[in-house]
Amino acid sequence: MKLTLSLFLAVAAYAQAPIRGFSEAGLAKQRALEAQLLALPDPARVEAHMKAMASEPHHAGSPASRKVAEYALKEFRSAGLEAKIETFEALLPYPKERALSLGKFKARLSEPNFAEDPDSTDKNQLPTYNAYSADGDITAPLVYVNYGVPEDYEYLKKQGIDVRGKIVIARYGQSWRGVKPKVAAENGAVACLIYSDPKEDGYFRGDVYPAGAYRCEYGVQRGSVMDMSLYVGDPLSPGFASEPGGQKRLSLKEAKTLMSIPVMPISYGDAKPLLESLGGPTAPEGWRGALPITYKLGPGTASAHLKLTHDWGTRPVHNVIATIRGSVYPDEWVLYGNHHDAWVNGANDPISGASAVLETARAFGELVKKGWRPQRTIVFALWDAEEFGLVGSTEWVEKHLPELKEKAVAYFNSDSNGKGVLGLGATPALNLFLEQVARDVKDPATGESVLSLMLKVQKPFQPGPLGSGSDYVGFVHHGGIAGVNFGFSSAVSGGGGVYHSIFDSFAWYKRFSDGEFVYGKALSQVAALSLVRMSEAPIVPFEFTRAAATITQYWTEVEKLAVDRKVTLPDLRPNLERLTAAAKQFEVDYAGAKGGAREVYLTERALLLPDGLPGRPWYKGSVSAPGQYTGYGAKTIAGVRESLELNQTSQALEQTKVFGAVLDRYAAAIVTAGQRLPR
Repeated sequence: MKLTLSLFLAVAAYAQAPIRGFSEAGLAKQRALEAQLLALPDPARVEAHMKAMASEPHHAGSPASRKVAEYALKEFRSAGLEAKIETFEALLPYPKERALSLGKFKARLSEPNFAEDPDSTDKNQLPTYNAYSADGDITAPLVYVNYGVPEDYEYLKKQGIDVRGKIVIARYGQSWRGVKPKVAAENGAVACLIYSDPKEDGYFRGDVYPAGAYRCEYGVQRGSVMDMSLYVGDPLSPGFASEPGGQKRLSLKEAKTLMSIPVMPISYGDAKPLLESLGGPTAPEGWRGALPITYKLGPGTASAHLKLTHDWGTRPVHNVIATIRGSVYPDEWVLYGNHHDAWVNGANDPISGASAVLETARAFGELVKKGWRPQRTIVFALWDAEEFGLVGSTEWVEKHLPELKEKAVAYFNSDSNGKGVLGLGATPALNLFLEQVARDVKDPATGESVLSLMLKVQKPFQPGPLGSGSDYVGFVHHGGIAGVNFGFSSAVSGGGGVYHSIFDSFAWYKRFSDGEFVYGKALSQVAALSLVRMSEAPIVPFEFTRAAATITQYWTEVEKLAVDRKVTLPDLRPNLERLTAAAKQFEVDYAGAKGGAREVYLTERALLLPDGLPGRPWYKGSVSAPGQYTGYGAKTIAGVRESLELNQTSQALEQTKVFGAVLDRYAAAIVTAGQRLPR
């Protein structure tokens, strides 16, 4: 009897809990619609999609990538959605020659086959390499540079170790891989090796594959080293779409995001003999990994030889786009995407997320087949060439940018999905909206709300700022569109031990991640709830008081940095107070509103920097952006923050004035949005 009463009370509380954007009168109808959607996602279908799409290697530009796109197209159409493939062209270099040696040692540069994983023997695997590395044939001494971030080079200089003319060897971690050769080149190194130390994702963490989930001795992390801090997408078409037969592209020499020195990823099995050869001082404790050697800085008595050449070809990029046209506001779009290309089979990255997109689309399709239509248009997308540098999504955004700036309400993104706690990054105006979504989805392992598990990790509820690393970048940082990135993960299921290797396979995922695919279902539920609330809410469910508080928090952090750097910035407290007042007034207008206005979602455009960030005008987001030396990691109020970090005081002062003007535009846009709400 207690259980029955408890269940009854839980259902009653759920039915009465407020939903941003909906009046009390509209709650019952919306809850009934949501109940149908939440019941439809099926773990078995998520698993079937993974088996189909991760069965073969399907890197971007390959026939197999086209095959995966065609599978998705078929599934979208089978679900009853209008769907098409939009094809672009982009510079996607493949490796031709790879050689690394030191004395008698020749690096293996390949991953092993395991009987426990049938996919490890698949044909057409892309070799281990870093896309957009320079070609080169170099013989030079080696120096160990720890993680290869700027402060590591400062330490080496203090020790009297010069990396000019040297090949540096860095370990993965602490920064995005493309930062490592960039900083190496800035310090005069002639080539860069990046290896996976077992301390980060190998035997130090647990048993290695195939006995356990972690990276084996000769497992390698492939990946792009495009300088994504400048712009993403096709390196030869910055700011415009690279369509087949389209306008003239840049030459290789003109492309600013290509790496200037050769760079190659290697396993810790191949790295160990190289590190053992080093002389010089013993590395400090924080620089030591988990290999059974004495870590030294170098150089040694022998020189390493690295040779790399690439096929610098332009190849097709296939995006799959599916649409459910809105019945009331067809020119207001709510979008959800995930990429479909992988470095090899990519069961975890990205097919775990891509499978959830297809299952979410099927759930909506079931309602469409019964005659239902969303009020706003819903767009599903599976992007190609994300792994090379967010290419497919960026080219699509650049092609459709004028239309997106008018019509895009919000873009939801997923990538890899495992089991564990829901991770969230978002633009601040969606904080309350996302808290309510997480409140209303159940964790499949515990039966608690997804929100309750998140709050055990971090209180209060606060999605992180968006940096880079997945397909929201073009929408959020270039287009000024509200964005969300979500997915479930834990230390093991996040895929770190097999990330970008041939072992990111169905066999690995089934054994060590969401093997029952119940979190694939949960991700589909999170996405479905997000989409149906954003598409059906009479008032687009943005909320600005939390946004103002978040931006104020970010600015307080920047002010503290300025004090530490002994820089006095212009006072933005009046601007922030005006923003806070505008947000409070919007709540008053919202409470008395009888309907919505498109000006609510257009507020996000007011946060764009007209001239972009200093030195990288493609990035126009003022509140967050990927850092120049963090890669994926976000820098909040980057125009001011990074100017301070780089000791560019006059630029920091100027960027503060620019940001103050942005705050005033944002406040004015919020006031206008509130005034336009019908009463």
